Amino acid sequence: MSGATVPDPSVPPDAGPPDDVLDVARLVSPTEERNPRTTDIDLLPPADVVRLILDEDAGVASVVRAERFRVTQAVELAVEAIHAGGRVHYAGAGTSGRLGVLDAVELLPTYGVGPEWFDAHLAGGPDAMTVPVEGAEDDADAGRRDLDHVGPHDLVVGLAASGRTPYVGGALDLARERGARTALVSANPAAPLADRADVAILLDTGPEAVTGSTRMKAATAQKIVLNTFSTATMIQLGKTYSNLMVDVRASNAKLRARLVRLLSQATGLAPEVCAPVLADAGGEVQVALVMLLAGVDAAAARGALAGEDGVRGALGRLGAAPPR
Repeated sequence: MSGATVPDPSVPPDAGPPDDVLDVARLVSPTEERNPRTTDIDLLPPADVVRLILDEDAGVASVVRAERFRVTQAVELAVEAIHAGGRVHYAGAGTSGRLGVLDAVELLPTYGVGPEWFDAHLAGGPDAMTVPVEGAEDDADAGRRDLDHVGPHDLVVGLAASGRTPYVGGALDLARERGARTALVSANPAAPLADRADVAILLDTGPEAVTGSTRMKAATAQKIVLNTFSTATMIQLGKTYSNLMVDVRASNAKLRARLVRLLSQATGLAPEVCAPVLADAGGEVQVALVMLLAGVDAAAARGALAGEDGVRGALGRLGAAPPR
């Protein structure tokens, strides 16, 4: 046949893609399926593209709500871990891992909580927050190494949209070997890693508007879960008074003003009354709030706050009834 290429007998035939690639290709995950509602998305004007994407996003909250019982279980495990002197560890790769880092680092300015309570591990290390690190998510040994300091009182939360990420699998395996509790957040109801988690939060977000782009619905669902999980944990650990943040780190003028406003909201007192008390408390909101509500000095307020039950517990020890 004219123009045909004759195979070179000295070169072995191509063995085809490696088995691990084929194994992944055979996995069934809704996030990897084509979305029948968006097959013509590349032919549409911007307004219709935007509408389709937002239509897909509209159902994400209800998907998360369906998993609220398991989110609650994860919160209970986190509170138990921290009360026992342990920590919560996030482990993930790509978008999922970056969401874990984001959630953990935002707890410091919001609730005064750092890696002593919540620590995040991203496949590929800190550089992977801004630059993709090729192959990092496929390294199960790296997941084990990054979590090597996990102890039996800790909780390890794996974050994997696909539910199969080897890095996350390595982290969960190491955690189980150490006697730590485990959880998984995935957008795959049939996540292969689910059987390695004490609590598996499996979010059925379905096919993405752009096939396989799990930074979309899958990531939005994971972000809602993490917001809910960490916030509920902070509330249970006394980091709020009513619905007010009482461990905010005031690192700029806006936040310092917010602290004075918070004290005014909590006590019903004028900002002019609250500001000097906050200064006497060394900028510590919980101390200032107990001073204002119980009518005690900073030393007495700090002593009453020595427990693990926050402002309400301190007020109870001082015999002060908080305003409703």
